[in-house]
Amino acid sequence: MGTAGIFFIRCKRNSRALGHNSKVNRRNMFSIWNFDGRIMYKDIIEATNNFDEKYCIGEGAFGKVYKLMLPREDRVFAIKKLTCEEDSLDIESIKAFESEIKALIETRHRNIVKLHGFCLQRSHTFFICEYMERGNLEAILKNDEEALELDWPKRVNILKGVAQALSYMHHDCNPPIIHRDISSKNVLLSSDLEACVSDFGTARFLKPDSSTWTIFAGTYGYAAPELAYKMAVTEKIDVYSFAVLAIEVLMGKHPGDLIFHSESYDIPMINFKEILDPLLSPANGKNSKQLGLIWHLALSCLQADPQSRPTMGRIAHIIENS
Repeated sequence: MGTAGIFFIRCKRNSRALGHNSKVNRRNMFSIWNFDGRIMYKDIIEATNNFDEKYCIGEGAFGKVYKLMLPREDRVFAIKKLTCEEDSLDIESIKAFESEIKALIETRHRNIVKLHGFCLQRSHTFFICEYMERGNLEAILKNDEEALELDWPKRVNILKGVAQALSYMHHDCNPPIIHRDISSKNVLLSSDLEACVSDFGTARFLKPDSSTWTIFAGTYGYAAPELAYKMAVTEKIDVYSFAVLAIEVLMGKHPGDLIFHSESYDIPMINFKEILDPLLSPANGKNSKQLGLIWHLALSCLQADPQSRPTMGRIAHIIENS
C-alpha cells in the first residue's frame, strides 16, 4: 500500500479531525508540523528502521511504543504503533486507537501527553506524541535509586498534576472525558519530573444522549468496586483510581492488601505516617501536613458509594491549595 492510506493532522485540538462517528476522516490530510505528510512518513520509517525492536521503549495491550528522533525536527518523540496482522486490523484495537486519538485531540493541558499526528495504514497504524524522558511512574517507584529522587515535594507535585489533568477532563471538556485506566503505569514523567497522564485507549466521552454502559476496562487493583456489578461509566471511577494512585505514591508501592482488604481492615484508623515510603526521610512541617491531607482525601475517594466520593475538581483544588 502506498501513502494513500496515511492520515496526518496538525493537531489543533479540533474534534472534527476524526468526526463524531468514530471513523477517521477519509480526506487526505498530509500536513504535520507544516511538512508534507509523505515526506514525514518516509522520515519516520527511516528513523525507526521500519520499527526495529531496538527503538522499542515500551509495550501495551494494543501496541508498542518507540523512541523517534526526526532529523527535520531535531527533537525526540514517542510513537505508538498498533500491533496488527499484515493483512488485517483488529476491530477492538482500531477502536482503542481511534478513542485515544479523539481524546488527545480534544485535550490541551500541560499534564496530558501531547499528540502531534497520526497515520492509518494497513501495516503501519500509529500516532506520534511528546516523549517523556523519565518513563512511567510505576517503573520509577520500583527502582530504589530513582524513587529516592522523588522526594515528598516532588511526589505531591506529581499528584497535583494528575489531579489537575483529571479535573480538566471531567469539568472543562465538552463532553467530559473519562480516562478509565488511571494507574502509575499511565502517568509519565518528563526530565524535570512533571507528570503527564497518558494512554487514552479506554477513554470515553460522557454524552447525555448516549449509553454509558460498557465492558470492563482498566487495570485491576485500581478499578472502582462498582465495576464488578455494573458497567456504567461515570467520572467517579477515575476518582477511585486516583485515590489508589495517591496512596501508592505515598507508600512507594501499590497499596495492595490495604485496599483489597479494606472491608475487614479499618483503614481510617491508620496513622498516615505508618504507611509512608521508608526510602525517604520522615515527613515534617509543611510536607507532613500536605501528605496527611492527601491521605485523608484519598480515603474519601475510596468510598463504596460513587456519589459519596468528591469530584476531581474539588480534589485538585484542595491539593493545589494545601
